[in-house]
Amino acid sequence: MQEKRLAWIFGSSRSGSTWLLKMLSDLEAVVTIDDPHLGHHLGVWRPIPLAWAACEDPPRLRTLLEVKAEEPGYFFAERYRDAWEEPLRELIRVRFDAQAAGEGADAAFVVKEPGSHVAPFLAGLFPRSKVIFLLRDGRDVVDSWLDAYSEDSWAIPGGAFPVSDEGRIPLIRWLSEVWAFRSREVRKAYEARAAADRVLIRYEDLRGDTETCLTRICEMIEVDPRPVPEVVAAHRFERVPRTARGPRRAMRQARPGGWRDNLSPIEQKAMQEVMGETLVEFGYEIDSPLAIAG
Repeated sequence: MQEKRLAWIFGSSRSGSTWLLKMLSDLEAVVTIDDPHLGHHLGVWRPIPLAWAACEDPPRLRTLLEVKAEEPGYFFAERYRDAWEEPLRELIRVRFDAQAAGEGADAAFVVKEPGSHVAPFLAGLFPRSKVIFLLRDGRDVVDSWLDAYSEDSWAIPGGAFPVSDEGRIPLIRWLSEVWAFRSREVRKAYEARAAADRVLIRYEDLRGDTETCLTRICEMIEVDPRPVPEVVAAHRFERVPRTARGPRRAMRQARPGGWRDNLSPIEQKAMQEVMGETLVEFGYEIDSPLAIAG
């Protein structure tokens, strides 16, 4: 794998990243890596999610990479970066190469990393790599995850659980904080890249004008964009069988703004209290408390 041919899809889970990766995988000379979860191994949350249920004013969300950076015993301590940085980079590179055995040396690698709260760390580890910032309205993200934390959900085998009615508000607050944290961290990685090595794709634009968004990505990763119309047509949400999409399924709904119908006014208020400022930072409009109550 050539570092300059590596691109990361960063953002939040439940943002259409799987759909985007599947379209990119249909393009010639593109190797896709789906969910390596590097961020979840390297960026363990502090405090743990229990804090969002245990107190009314949870502490600031951080990761061990930040909390423990100056402690000498921490494996990724800053003072020993020269000892671990290059071996870690080589481990990741060799692992990706192993999955792409048989692909050409000039193939473009596109990695969908759901643990995007460590986007600056991974992007810094591979400074010549490219960044795809996939941004979706956090309220739709939380709405989608709430559906995943329900009975008979597709996510249960992967570690989710059916949340009780009493647990919904704490879970909403936690998921809202995670979306805000990840979005801000991905923005750091995005802004640290030269204009030619980064692209910001809003999910709402990806749904509305898929061809243009996919073409922009192809141009950045230097892949022939001519097959894009055919690829987009083959992956339209409407073509997915109804048995494979809908409530409690991984492909749930594609319509932006569904959170208004699926969350109660109290839940919408809790969500907006946590992520409202970040929503505004990223250009999303928020409802007034009176509008939510009504």
